[in-house]
Amino acid sequence: MQILLLAFIATLTLTLTPAHAADLQKGVDAYQNGDYATTLKEWIPLAEQGNAAAQYFLGAMYVNGTGVPQDDTKAVKWYRLAAQQGLAHAQFNLGVMYDKGASVPQDNTEAIEWYRLAAEQGYAKAQDNLGSMYANGRGVPQDNTEAVKWFHFAAEQGYAHAQSNLGVMYDKGRGVSQDDTKAVKWYRLAAKQGDAKAQYNLGVMYATGRGVLRDDNKAAKWIHLSAEQGYTHAPYNLGVMYHKGRGVPQDDILAYMWSNIAAENGHRDAPDNKDIIAKQMTQSDITKALEMSDVCIASNYKNCGN
Repeated sequence: MQILLLAFIATLTLTLTPAHAADLQKGVDAYQNGDYATTLKEWIPLAEQGNAAAQYFLGAMYVNGTGVPQDDTKAVKWYRLAAQQGLAHAQFNLGVMYDKGASVPQDNTEAIEWYRLAAEQGYAKAQDNLGSMYANGRGVPQDNTEAVKWFHFAAEQGYAHAQSNLGVMYDKGRGVSQDDTKAVKWYRLAAKQGDAKAQYNLGVMYATGRGVLRDDNKAAKWIHLSAEQGYTHAPYNLGVMYHKGRGVPQDDILAYMWSNIAAENGHRDAPDNKDIIAKQMTQSDITKALEMSDVCIASNYKNCGN
């Protein structure tokens, strides 16, 4: 939430009286210092007087349980008040609450309404979510062309998740002509921002030579980055690459480790891959690989035998 505070405060205070702007800033300063009692003291009166920024920030505090007991019902109350005043971030968050059914009945149609209001104001996250609703036919008739439109709007603002989604649309030819080169372009932009799915997909493009020259080293690099974020499909592919020595030094211990992680994550082909690799390993090596697998998972993929 601190990032949102810093991003909002300069523009939001322009619409306030000097006194209200000062009170809002006092709340921001207190929040950043962890003084939530003072934050609430400054923001609650503003919110009750109808200040949309304060209403939004209070909603975020209740969603996250920051300085107050976590309470989705109160979050919805404050988000709704801010959203009804046209604050795009609040409209988006209210849409999320309906999307997830958090303290309100799950309602795709209501979620769409709030996403659209925020998206039409140019809010990238709302544009991306609206695109996903069209892509999946949730709350609206399924429409890949409309999905691509909204993904494009968000992707062109640099929003990584939308760039990744747009890459998939070009990759699969959904709502646009199939185009590997454009898929790679959008995957790369998202991957460089750390989007795990885009990193995996970019790695696959390098591994198969689609939209780029085939390059096993680059494929391994991107799939590795994705696996280290816990992306479901990446560990299986890494296991295969280590076993075959594609883009990485051949190493059956690491191959078995990643394959075991993939199996624990539910990848249907991983158990068979483990069996294939195990035939070329000693029992000691298998035990070591399993121990490394446990360490990798326990470290949230930060200590994975690198």
